Amino acid sequence: MSPPLSHIFVLMLENRSFDHMLGFSGIVGTDAVTGRRRPINGLTGSEANQYQGQTYKVNHPADAVMAADPGHEFTDTVEQLCGPTATYPPGGNYPAINNSGFVNDYASHTRTGAGAIMKCFAPDQLPVLTMLASTYAVCDSWFASIPGPTFPNRFFACGASSGGLDHSPSTAEILTWETFAGFQLPHGSIFDAMGAKFGSGWRIYAGDNFPMATALKNVHHANVINYSSFANDVANANYTWHYTWIEPNYGDVAGGTYRGGNSQHPLDGVTAGEALIKSTYEAIRKSPHWATSLLIVTWDEHGGFYDHVIPPRAVPPGDTQPGSKYNRYGFTFGQYGVRVPAVIVSPLIPPNTVDGRLYDHASIPATVEAAFGLKPLTARDAAANTLLPLLSLTQPRDTPKRLPTPVALEARRIRRIVPRLTETVDKGNLPGVLLAAARLDQSISPPAESRAILARVQSIQTREDARQYMDEVNRKAEAEKSKERARLRLLRRKPRKRTTKKKSSR
Repeated sequence: MSPPLSHIFVLMLENRSFDHMLGFSGIVGTDAVTGRRRPINGLTGSEANQYQGQTYKVNHPADAVMAADPGHEFTDTVEQLCGPTATYPPGGNYPAINNSGFVNDYASHTRTGAGAIMKCFAPDQLPVLTMLASTYAVCDSWFASIPGPTFPNRFFACGASSGGLDHSPSTAEILTWETFAGFQLPHGSIFDAMGAKFGSGWRIYAGDNFPMATALKNVHHANVINYSSFANDVANANYTWHYTWIEPNYGDVAGGTYRGGNSQHPLDGVTAGEALIKSTYEAIRKSPHWATSLLIVTWDEHGGFYDHVIPPRAVPPGDTQPGSKYNRYGFTFGQYGVRVPAVIVSPLIPPNTVDGRLYDHASIPATVEAAFGLKPLTARDAAANTLLPLLSLTQPRDTPKRLPTPVALEARRIRRIVPRLTETVDKGNLPGVLLAAARLDQSISPPAESRAILARVQSIQTREDARQYMDEVNRKAEAEKSKERARLRLLRRKPRKRTTKKKSSR
């Protein structure tokens, strides 16, 4: 029997499909169920889409940076999975899937080069991910929880539900629904469940001040630590948080370029994200908790990139009905989204494992629940496979202390399509990130300013407005951190009172 887990770490990156990242990796390993050697369910090179009479086959290498952000909203994904003429009937069954519409949909987002959506990385472009996947366990049947965008999929990773959310919400929707309270999942999140059992059983590390998990109710910025402290913190033998959620730096979200981040967003490239994976792994590997830790590295959704595997039907969470207040398209949640990469890391996993069991992001809370004795949050995680069977070794095995250095990929000279700063704020992730910014602003401001903060956020109309506001909140947050650091330095310098022992008289 394997030793019990003490810590589970999750690093979730952005917007990449399995085939796009690992389809040409050539990994061959031992099947987790049968024990036989087999290749991952990757690409042969013959997989293709048709567009305007032309055939676009999968190929490699992939471009370092995409010319335009591929579509990955609910309606984009319907087209990608089911073809250009497909529509989803509200409250009904998902249309028949044949994975034929990826090029057609990307053509609606870019001026030229629609076939770029079929390009996949060669293994030498992703040395960190490739080594991690071939050294531990790679899951080749892990799907996004819904066929749609970032926020609902990240919510599934945090609570086995999106509370009915099937789209990227607008700023007006968020402020009307929740103001500053945060997005309420009907049965709460895994953070709520861990907190109820352990008191302080979880922690979040983030690469910037606006992690998306802080859009959830009861996830406060007081629980968030900058990622720069992660390696030092986890090296402490008294690192007491059983569950650690790690979010990347998303870069320029307000401007829509995502530059300067390490989330692996298609407009920002993969190299910085490779470095984030490497630093996270190496920090845990060097820590005193390595022997009883589990690290999950995955991506929130496919980001519009091609994958050849047809997603199967899914178990609905059962906590909402079509037409509820977050449910724009009447989605029933009976269908998984596109397959995404997932690598599972532990010294208790046999080397070079390939796991073909069915997973989605609800397997994250399901695994935490199984490890720490918690009840399922919804019907989705109750039905989900957990990752614990992968930890089949009775003793930790010898494992690499370091991963390769990421490769700096050279971007082609292309005319990139990025949003204008005059465009509406209500696109993609930005409204949800604005909610995170507003919640942070409220938490570091006097209570009397709450009404003014709400009015300020409600007045934001354009990306430039959002950028100005987020910059202001960043400055306020950094000033608060400086004050806190100064306070701690003062406490450390404060001399202790000496106590003198009274001489006893004889």
